[in-house]
Amino acid sequence: MKTTWAILLASLILFCSCSNENKNEPTNSVSTKLTLFFVNDVHGQIDNFSKVKHIVDAERTTTNVLVASAGDLFSGNPVVDNYAEKGFPIIDIMNEVGFDVATIGNHEFDYGAEALKSRVEQSTFPWVCANAEANNSTVNQPNDFATVVIDDLRITFLGLIETNGSKTAIIPSSHPWRVQDYTFTPAQNVVRDFTSVKSDENADLFIALSHLGHNGNEVTWGDFQLAQNNNFFDLIVGGHSHAIIDTVFNNTPIFQSGGYLNFLGKIELEIMDKTLLSSNFSLINLNNYKEHDLDLLTLIESYNNEPELYEEIGFSEEYHSKSSTGCFYTNAIRAHMQADVCFQNTGGIRKTLDKGTIIKREIYEISPFNNGTVLYEMTVEQIKLFLQGSDSGFYYSGIQIKKAGGAIEIRDELGRKIPDNYLLKVGINDYIAAVHSSYFPENGIIQSLTAAETIIAYLESINTSINYSNCYNYFRY
Repeated sequence: MKTTWAILLASLILFCSCSNENKNEPTNSVSTKLTLFFVNDVHGQIDNFSKVKHIVDAERTTTNVLVASAGDLFSGNPVVDNYAEKGFPIIDIMNEVGFDVATIGNHEFDYGAEALKSRVEQSTFPWVCANAEANNSTVNQPNDFATVVIDDLRITFLGLIETNGSKTAIIPSSHPWRVQDYTFTPAQNVVRDFTSVKSDENADLFIALSHLGHNGNEVTWGDFQLAQNNNFFDLIVGGHSHAIIDTVFNNTPIFQSGGYLNFLGKIELEIMDKTLLSSNFSLINLNNYKEHDLDLLTLIESYNNEPELYEEIGFSEEYHSKSSTGCFYTNAIRAHMQADVCFQNTGGIRKTLDKGTIIKREIYEISPFNNGTVLYEMTVEQIKLFLQGSDSGFYYSGIQIKKAGGAIEIRDELGRKIPDNYLLKVGINDYIAAVHSSYFPENGIIQSLTAAETIIAYLESINTSINYSNCYNYFRY
C-alpha cells in the first residue's frame, strides 16, 4: 500500500512539474490571416482598376493584403497597346494600386522584348517566370520566384508560363519573331527544381503563380496536372484560360478569376506554423461594384482621353458574330492588299462587331496584337499543304474550300475548281506566317500596315458600309 501511494505521489509531482513547464513556454502556434487579391488575363482593360484599389485599400485596414497578377496584362485595349510607350498606362495604374508580384503571360511578349524590359523596369513590383531564360543580355532575365514579406509573413511566388505556341518550337502562344531573345522550357521539366524553395526561403506559403491554363494533359501541363504531380505548393493561382476556377487537386487549392478585369479574385487565407489551414475564395464582380478610388479614376480617365480612337470610319448594317467578323476581317485585308485569298487565325479575332457606326477603337479591339501583314504568291497545292499541315482552323475569303474524303478542293468564288499549279496572291498577318513558316515561301512582301491598320484603311477608302452577317467561311482540315 505504501508503494502504491509513493507511485501516485511521484506521478502527481511529475504532472505538476510538466504543467508548469508548459505554462512558462512561449507559444508560436497562433494563426495569421492574409487576403490575396489577384487578376488574370486582364488584356489591357484598365477601367475597373480604380474599383480594385478601393477594395484593396479597404481590406488593408483590417488584415494583411497581397495583390498579384497571373499574366496577360497586355493586348486588348488600344489605349494601352497603342500608347507611345506600349503598355505603359496599365503598369502605371498597377503601381498605384500597389501590386506585389506578377507572372509573365504569353501576351506580355506582344510588344517585343525591349518593350517588355521597359515595362518590367517601370514596375514597382517583381515579375516571375521560372521556365523562361533570356538569351540576350540587353533584356531582363526573369526571376524564377519572388518572396514578398508582409508583417511577419513570408510568401513566395513561383512563376510559370505555357509553352504551346508552335508545333516546331517550344515557345508561348506568342508571335515567334517577338520571343527570339528567350529560351523556354516546358513547366513539367523545371518545376521539380523548386521543391526546396519554401524551406530555403523560410516561407510561410509557397504559391505557384501560373500562366499555364487550368487543364492540360500528360504532355502539356496545366494547373490541374501541376497539382496532381507535385505536393509542395500550398496553392496555385492561375491564368491563360480565362476561366473561373475554384477547385482542389491533390489537396492543392487552384484558383482563376475569369478575364478582362470583369472580376477580382479574393482568397482569404489562414496560416499557422507555415501551414495553410484554410482558404476561402470569392469573386468580386467589378462591373457591379460602385465605389472608386477617385485619384486613380482621374488617372484612368486621362489615359482614356484619346479622341482619335473614337473617329467614325464606317457602318455595320448588322451585328456580326465571331465567324462573320472573320469574313469581314479577311475580305477587308484581301481587298486592301489586292490579294486573291486571305486567311485569319481564329484566336487573332478577339471581339465581335456590333451593328451601327464603326469607330477605330472597335477595329483595334477586334485585332489587338499589332501583327504586321505580308503578301505571298503560292500555288493552290502549297495552300492545300498549309491547310492540311497547320493543324489549325482559319477564317478565309476569296475562294471556296471543301474537304472531299481526305483531299481538299479549292474553287473560285463562282464554284470553278482551281488547278493545283495555279498561282494565287495570299494576304495574311505575319503571325500566321511565323508560326507556320515551313508552309510559306521566303520571298513574301512585307506590307507597311498592321492588320488593324489595313482594315481601317479598307473602311476609309474602299467600303464604308459592310454586312457579312450571313457569311461563314471557316475551314479546318
